[in-house]
Amino acid sequence: MNTYAEKLKESGLKATVQRLAMLKIIDTAGHISIDSLYQSIRDLYPTLSLATVYKNILMMVEKDVLVEVPLSGSKSQYELKKQEHMHLICEVCGSVEDKEVDKVLIPLEDKSDSFLLSHSQINLYGTCHTCQVAS
Repeated sequence: MNTYAEKLKESGLKATVQRLAMLKIIDTAGHISIDSLYQSIRDLYPTLSLATVYKNILMMVEKDVLVEVPLSGSKSQYELKKQEHMHLICEVCGSVEDKEVDKVLIPLEDKSDSFLLSHSQINLYGTCHTCQVAS
């Protein structure tokens, strides 16, 4: 696996100390909102502004380092770009779980002569097991 610095450099971004710390926090969390990321990184870099965190997140999404995971009724979460997978998103607690896709996209790529697929994101919304048991 590439290091965080290599991921940034491959995407044409400088590997600043703040970006490296952001990637480590995101990777550790799995999926995280910008507000939660800001709370975590503020302990390490108290002078880093929320605007700078937003700017860097958006830039890393644009450069394919991060993926935005839209959540129904709340702010998006972000994760490191990795192999194709889908998200199981709980509409009760907001948890996001990754599941492998296992070649779901291959039929789409094979059958479509008029559409060139660049990337995909499958988000399935429902209620996680923990919230089902709690209700």
